[in-house]
Amino acid sequence: MADQAVDTGGTRASGTGRPPAVEAAPTDSQFLGRTRELKELRADIGRAGLNTLAGRKAPHARVLLIAGRPGFGRTALAEELVRQVTDGYPDGVLRARLSEPDGTRVPVERAARELLGELGRPAPAGADEDDLSEALREALADRRVVLLLDDAVDAEQVDALLPDTPDSLVVAVSEGPLTGISDVRPCTLGGLDTKSAVALLERFTGSVRITVDPRSAEGLAEVCAAQPAALRLAGGWLAARPTAAVSDLAKQLRAEDGDSPVLVRILKLSYASLPAPAARILRLLALAPAGLVDPHVASGLAGCSVGAARTTLDDFVALGVLHRLDSPLPQYEVPGCLQPLLWSLAESHERPGELQLARARMLERTVRLLQSCRAITETDSPLAREKLLGMPKALRFSSPRAAEEWLRVRRPALLAAARLAVADGELDTLARRLMSQLVRAMVAHFGTQAAAADLYDIHRLVLDVAERRNLPRERAAALLNLGDLDARTGRTKAALARYRAALDAGRRANDPYATGRAMESVGGAHQELEDYERAADWYGRALAQRLARDEREDAARLYGRIASAHTYAGRYGEALRNWSSALTGYRRLGDVGGQARALSEMARVQEYAGRPEEALRTCQEAVEWARRADDSRLQAALQLRLADTLERLGDPAAARLHREAARRLLGPEFPDTEADGTGETHEIDAEHDANACEIRSASAKD
Repeated sequence: MADQAVDTGGTRASGTGRPPAVEAAPTDSQFLGRTRELKELRADIGRAGLNTLAGRKAPHARVLLIAGRPGFGRTALAEELVRQVTDGYPDGVLRARLSEPDGTRVPVERAARELLGELGRPAPAGADEDDLSEALREALADRRVVLLLDDAVDAEQVDALLPDTPDSLVVAVSEGPLTGISDVRPCTLGGLDTKSAVALLERFTGSVRITVDPRSAEGLAEVCAAQPAALRLAGGWLAARPTAAVSDLAKQLRAEDGDSPVLVRILKLSYASLPAPAARILRLLALAPAGLVDPHVASGLAGCSVGAARTTLDDFVALGVLHRLDSPLPQYEVPGCLQPLLWSLAESHERPGELQLARARMLERTVRLLQSCRAITETDSPLAREKLLGMPKALRFSSPRAAEEWLRVRRPALLAAARLAVADGELDTLARRLMSQLVRAMVAHFGTQAAAADLYDIHRLVLDVAERRNLPRERAAALLNLGDLDARTGRTKAALARYRAALDAGRRANDPYATGRAMESVGGAHQELEDYERAADWYGRALAQRLARDEREDAARLYGRIASAHTYAGRYGEALRNWSSALTGYRRLGDVGGQARALSEMARVQEYAGRPEEALRTCQEAVEWARRADDSRLQAALQLRLADTLERLGDPAAARLHREAARRLLGPEFPDTEADGTGETHEIDAEHDANACEIRSASAKD
């Protein structure tokens, strides 16, 4: 990318109105063969199902299954089918991969969350499988889409993601049948027809060698069992040797161990011909998170320069062992059928310690990129600028926009790296640093709300490591962050349980920040559950700790939270006493805005208590302090409150004057609705939680 890190190269994708994942496939196709299969699959779309024949409404979208072993072009056929039928589905194409490169099943909730994100409907953080599946069905209820589910492990995965509407189409790719889903139309793949197999070879070798010896080309296709993956490797091998005859390769393959699958034999030949540095990079690609590779990942794994890694990856594409992805950044994918073969090579040629060192180098490189990605957003910080300039040029981003694009493109691989690092169990220090920097980069570029679902998953991983390593301080931080995200999505009881667990962990770690924050959060959860007495009690415990530590600003804020709980409970005398204490605290701190907000809340409580004249005087004082604080929004809100109070006191003329003053202060933001006479319309939120979604790490490198 022209304006990204220096050694990454690449070009930008053109801007579109929809996310790339829901774009229709390109109109031109390089697909070969499978004419009969495509014809049958297209015919199956319009064919009446069993429910239709029985006079019943179809319970879900039509499901077409493309089955076969990896390497036989299942995904390519699915993509070509989607390309051909997409005009009939105006709401586009959604794609999800349901297994990891090593065959591990992808949880349904993760797949559903990704699909909802493609539809522009971010799912609530931490929602379970049933809720996410239901949310996906609701989102698809009034749409006509094609849903491509690649590498499905079992029928349960597919069934949980099926749209309820028969107007959509599901194309599933799997190694076996999807038993249990009604009316599935299967298409089982074998090898390509001979003509298509030879044409695939010709794309790599050129037409001359095929034309002069067509029989040898057909023989090579036969040796490769007409398997597309094997043919690509064979074509890449021949392309790298312009003087070699097609028959030479066929003879070498026949001479290899005949009991080995042809894909193993041809990969062995390709691998043996590579220079030692390239061969090492190739086998280490088995460690790439989610099978996704970029020059930095390859550089980190092999310990070479980014430029050398980029050149080698492009060479691998020419050899047919990597796929180049359509991306604004240089990004590649290890074919799923080659993943276990590369892992076997890595295990046989590298000692376990060397593999662990390669993982550690890759994770360290990722951590430094994330640090750079976040640091470039801190333009006002001289320390951040100095740290950024101290990084190697290849790790620096030219602009915040370039950093954000890198983070967005690499997001699936970064999340996969975090999961793999935690699952490894031997790299917990690096895993903690990676997750800390990933959270900070996401919050800096996307914001807490937009990244909430990803943050929830990362905090759960942090919790796993903290519990495994018996790190009570980090366990408390993870529980607090998870509790905050639970609370924001309405799971208040779950949040309360996490906050209580965080309090226990904070006490074990003797961490006053964690214990104070946990007590305050427990109070907030009780307040949300309308248990105001317990809320005030827990706020009071947190206040006692703040006072003991002479943390005056937090103490003033907690007096306000206690007052709010008493206000909700109707104990207006207690509320006024605590607001008075908050006001005193803000005065001692010299916080003019805090004084204005405290006076504003006191006026509201006085009005609730039936003392409008006192409320009027307090509100007028609050307006003066808001003017001194240069807080026009607060000042306008107070003017509106004054107007409401004057209306109730029978002075509409004065009320109009204050309302006009608020209109001048707010301009176009002025609310059109008139006051409802209750005093509730123009409330000011005096509470701000600056500690949400924070990972605190003991690592000095953070």
